[in-house]
Amino acid sequence: MRRSGGTRRAAVLLCAAAVLLLGACGTRVAGQGDGGSPSSAAAEPIPWATMQPSAVNGVRVSGDRRTLLLDTQVPGGAHACVRKLRAVLTDSMTDLVWVQITFTSPSMDRASGCTKESTATAKVRLPEPLGDRDVMVDHYTRFTAEGAKPPALRLCGKLGCTPPATGCTPASYDQALMAVGAPEHTYRDSQRCDGKWLVLDFSWRTGPACDDSTDPACSSRLGDRWFFRARESGWAPIVRTSAGGCRDVRRKQPAFPSSLCESLAPLSPSLHPSYPPPSASPTTAGP
Repeated sequence: MRRSGGTRRAAVLLCAAAVLLLGACGTRVAGQGDGGSPSSAAAEPIPWATMQPSAVNGVRVSGDRRTLLLDTQVPGGAHACVRKLRAVLTDSMTDLVWVQITFTSPSMDRASGCTKESTATAKVRLPEPLGDRDVMVDHYTRFTAEGAKPPALRLCGKLGCTPPATGCTPASYDQALMAVGAPEHTYRDSQRCDGKWLVLDFSWRTGPACDDSTDPACSSRLGDRWFFRARESGWAPIVRTSAGGCRDVRRKQPAFPSSLCESLAPLSPSLHPSYPPPSASPTTAGP
């Protein structure tokens, strides 16, 4: 039987529609076609999490001293990495203003592209002028107007906003311990100081925490001896040694006064143990 022209044209159109439909479905299958990764349209959205800046580099005060501008370090990348950046006044005391900075970012997922850092400025309005109060940001970064060049505030260091003067004082010895990275909860065993030069012996517990002080495990400790020279920034380390006398420090700094080191006894091996390398394994003799 012969088909009419209309019937033949309808069959052709139906086949063409079927080819287009199959082709379109084929482009939506992950891993098909060119072997590439799934399209971005099929990927799950990257969540944005609330977080705090990695650092606060500076704080400035407005002319009326009621607005703080806080320069922060936040995630950065090719696309938007930070939203809802804001600073909030959490407490205001007679000598201190507490501020918290938060923002949202997808940077916890490396796929977001937010793998770099950039700077951003957050603002907070105070209910009254700052006056001579310090600013504490996120509980650990402190700024002060004392000794600063307006409108900026000065960033305080680990030793506070007013570091101790270098000298023969407990606060200055604490600075020396910090300069050599002494472990937390270190206590000073002895010090010899003339204001320009310092010898500091210190130690720290290494055993378990327990009530029985007669147990050797509870009283075990390690120790160090460091020599220092006074600088404008504080005590500067010269050399570390467990030996007695002046030999080691004089090799590094001939001007170190003998009156501070000539009678030094060597550190006890229990305070400053040495660990020689293991001996080589004995070889097995051949037949």
